[in-house]
Amino acid sequence: MPKRKLRQCMLDKRRTLAAEERRYSGRLIQQAFVALPEFAEARIVALYSPIGGEVETGEVMEAALKEGKIVIFPVVCGDCLRFVKVSDPSEMTKGAFGIAEPCLTGEAYPPDAADLVVVPGVAFDRAGKRIGFGKGYYDRALHHLEGSGKLVAFCYDFQLVDEIVAESHDVAVDVIITEKRVITLHGYQ
Repeated sequence: MPKRKLRQCMLDKRRTLAAEERRYSGRLIQQAFVALPEFAEARIVALYSPIGGEVETGEVMEAALKEGKIVIFPVVCGDCLRFVKVSDPSEMTKGAFGIAEPCLTGEAYPPDAADLVVVPGVAFDRAGKRIGFGKGYYDRALHHLEGSGKLVAFCYDFQLVDEIVAESHDVAVDVIITEKRVITLHGYQ
């Protein structure tokens, strides 16, 4: 299926997911992530602010801050993403595309400073290839981290497809976590 058609199909399906099912599945996904040994060892965790029915990240943020980890979120700056430290959810405000972002006055970190980077997406395949919203922000920001073992995707199980035809600039993730399973791919034993 062409990327554009697959993207629209998955966005439609995600929009129709009942709120209670989204919350329940999102809780399972976040709990699975927090249970990873890699999370326990991480000092800096990069998260995303969910939009359009994406898996929430609030419980991960809460757990990370409680454990004394540094939490960073992306901020859209032109065609790039900057990652800025957030110590409390109240530091977030509506930014580009209506997505909650931290204030730019916070301490900035390069994405490779993060031990784990949670990457959003619209669809994923079992090889870790992903389709985002089509703007390429995460692909540009994280291309040099591909295969490093740092890139983790949160998605609902229905967002997994057999194959995505990727382009050279598309970044694949190392781990995919759904409400039903954890799929480890690159950089993990």
